[in-house]
Amino acid sequence: MSQIGFIGLGIMGTPMAGHLIKAGHELYLFSIPSVPQALVDAGGRSCTNGKEVAQKAEIIILMVPDTPNVRSALFDSNGIAEGLTPGKIVVDMSSISPIETKEFARRVNDLGCQYLDAPVSGGEVGAKNATLSIMVGGSETTFEKVKPVFELMGKNITLVGNNGDGQTAKVANQIIVALTIEAVGEALLFAAKAGADPAKVRTALMGGFASSKILEVHGDRMIKRTFAPGFRIELHQKDLNLALSTARALGLSLPNTATAQELFNACAAHGGKVWDHSAMVRALELMANFEIGQQAE
Repeated sequence: MSQIGFIGLGIMGTPMAGHLIKAGHELYLFSIPSVPQALVDAGGRSCTNGKEVAQKAEIIILMVPDTPNVRSALFDSNGIAEGLTPGKIVVDMSSISPIETKEFARRVNDLGCQYLDAPVSGGEVGAKNATLSIMVGGSETTFEKVKPVFELMGKNITLVGNNGDGQTAKVANQIIVALTIEAVGEALLFAAKAGADPAKVRTALMGGFASSKILEVHGDRMIKRTFAPGFRIELHQKDLNLALSTARALGLSLPNTATAQELFNACAAHGGKVWDHSAMVRALELMANFEIGQQAE
């Protein structure tokens, strides 16, 4: 049994922490606005701030929305850094800036502690089913220490490289996901407007080279109009902002990523920032003045 801290108990963090409690680990918990009562009832211990979590835990996991939230959780007054002592491990499983991650890791290392960036892919379903893909940046020694904990939350666990490389892998993942959602949306909208049954087109495509998890899951959402998240558009916007800002810093152009972001922006402008990211298709439908599932004239 390990003493593990978990900070950030939202739609992803709550089931992830739950798996660790179920496995018999001692969990110290902090979240804004509050720790879910279900985790306390399961045996988790609520703490008043990040400092207290870090004082009591050997491994401190963060699962918060964005780069400023990680910075605040780590370094604000009563934050994690104030409770660290040499030898402890900080694991950031949020999806944040690769560039700032390297600075966070340096500051934690200067305190005599180790740092892993370990963002995840798989969404709420993966968090609940403990089937997340986990992309890790940090030292191999630290990775091996934490790997048994990762295995309680995910299935595809990869040490990508040094600090920041896990976050880079996650940004790359989000680029692929966004562009594939856009491609699936265009294809199904094209098929529906041309008069074909989009559900049958999707079934046909699932047997060929165009098959993908996004065609399977999000194509079905587009056809059935089930846009409750899932993974909210506003969170994918944040990830694509990371991609585009990092690309600028690298002197790199990501033209189709920028297009996908503009489609998300259009959805948000129509009240859709909390829609599932598969609802990107709604922006395409607005431009076409036609919805998938509508009868073509």
